[in-house]
Amino acid sequence: MSKILNEQLEVGIIFGDTRANEYIYMPGGEIGADHPLCVIERANSRHDISIEDAVALILRLGLRPAKHPLLGERSC
Repeated sequence: MSKILNEQLEVGIIFGDTRANEYIYMPGGEIGADHPLCVIERANSRHDISIEDAVALILRLGLRPAKHPLLGERSC
């Protein structure tokens, strides 16, 4: 797991692909939790995933920091 991506998620940075309308982020309420969950949004769906899965998806999909249409640049 990428420690840098992990830390970026923990400070609220949103990763995404604005063309594909896909976003991965850690909600503010999860920051500091023992086992934080992240959210993946695709089109009209939203699912909770572990931070390990979030980092793996960010790497596999090549997601970059992005501006979410509702949340902006940070999730908290």
